[in-house]
Amino acid sequence: MTTADDLIAAAAAHCAPTYDPLPLVVATAEGAWLTDVAGRRYLDLLAGYSALNFGHRNRRLVEAARAQLERVTLTSRAVHHDRFAAFCARLAELCGMEMVLPANSGAEAVESAVKTARKWGYRVKGVPAEMAKIVVAGGNFHGRTTTVISFSTDPEARADFGPYTPGFQIVPYGDLTAMRQALTENTVAVLLEPIQGESGVIVPPAGYLAGVRELTRERNVLFVADEIQSGLGRTGRTFACEHEGVVPDVYVLGKALGGGILPVSAVVSSAEVLGVFRPGEHGSTFGGNPLACAVALEVIAMLRTGEFQERAARLGERMHGALAALRATGGVTAVRGRGLWAGVDIAPGTGTGRDVSRRLLDRGVLVKDTHGHTVRLAPPLVIGEEDLDWGLERLREVVGG
Repeated sequence: MTTADDLIAAAAAHCAPTYDPLPLVVATAEGAWLTDVAGRRYLDLLAGYSALNFGHRNRRLVEAARAQLERVTLTSRAVHHDRFAAFCARLAELCGMEMVLPANSGAEAVESAVKTARKWGYRVKGVPAEMAKIVVAGGNFHGRTTTVISFSTDPEARADFGPYTPGFQIVPYGDLTAMRQALTENTVAVLLEPIQGESGVIVPPAGYLAGVRELTRERNVLFVADEIQSGLGRTGRTFACEHEGVVPDVYVLGKALGGGILPVSAVVSSAEVLGVFRPGEHGSTFGGNPLACAVALEVIAMLRTGEFQERAARLGERMHGALAALRATGGVTAVRGRGLWAGVDIAPGTGTGRDVSRRLLDRGVLVKDTHGHTVRLAPPLVIGEEDLDWGLERLREVVGG
């Protein structure tokens, strides 16, 4: 019988070492639960960094994928297919926008948004050729392509990958004064995560997003919101920007848009912005493929009911109440987040975030650490109350004694 150790060793022998996974080898999954190759079950409080908002193998999404698999899966964009128009129209409607630029991964969508903002800057705003600037925030995580890491402040993500792409200015996250000073006549966009995920679920100060929205509108600059992790129900609203009543010029979406089944991402904006493209200037063979559209259409239909947003808000209150109580134990120094999303800073005497993740795995709970001392929680939105409570009790055992 092939064991987990055998499979982990085989992966290490043949896969480039870009990850250091926890020692869990998943064989099956359902809802909020995983089962490993030995038959042991684990509660998933990570949800694929929000890619699994609707849980593992959600019946509606699996059925949508299965039905489409029997029809057509890929055409390329050389021809039309019968799911594409509905996907674009319904996603635009969900976002309150007009046009969609489909892609696959989140990083590809961010790259597409960068290209969109630059082309809009030259064709619409009138920025001189090659002079477009995009303002980003320190602590950001928008992907790992060469262009995206060029404006990362994470040394681990940047080291040995230069030379870097120019045209970006980094300001402190949450600092409106720095943002105001950074905007110039050649600024075409501000690219922000409404809540920074990889940095440890960092929620900006109240009024920050609204302030950025006001500044960008005053200066004729696009506000591009990367809602790849924070969007599509995670924070208790369809989009995290809604918590401040903000509508950006551009949404960048991914992860949960693919329903935990396949990569689906998109840039969504107005006709004025996305209408700057002409045939041949941008493209993606798999972007907007029939299978992706079928699954994403079902995701959109599920979100239109508001059921999952309400569930994330309600269960999020329950989760944050339990997490707040952990601070009294001394094992936790801070808790941040919104909805079913939290960053928990572990006290030095308790161990590292990795230590806590390993101890929780031993107790049958999957979470993931980031930046050394932080553990991130992002349960599937379909998690049951009792399961959530059980997982949080295991966390209390690990950090609170």
